[in-house]
Amino acid sequence: MTKIQANISGTRNIEISEQHLQTLDKYQLFRDLIDSTGYVDEQVLNKLKLNIRSLLESESGRDKDLIDLCLDVVYHPDMKAYGLQQLVTLYINWKNRANANLGMTTRAFQGTPFN
Repeated sequence: MTKIQANISGTRNIEISEQHLQTLDKYQLFRDLIDSTGYVDEQVLNKLKLNIRSLLESESGRDKDLIDLCLDVVYHPDMKAYGLQQLVTLYINWKNRANANLGMTTRAFQGTPFN
């Protein structure tokens, strides 16, 4: 389990498991989520929630891991735009570690904007 900071002051955290990251990857939930500005705001969080809601309504959405991701992370009461930015950063770093042998050198740091 890894914790992400859910607010700027650091008083709120959300626990992220390896399974949560694998579920994000399996459903490619961050694909085309963030526009070219690179900013994560409440609209981006709402778009993610709508995308997940569509998946849950489909046959493939009956996946326990997707439901767990919703309950534990995406619909967590402390999840706001800042927390989503931290989650995306964690996911990028997780993917980079998984693809380390492919020559990828991009890194993201928690607390920094994407642009």
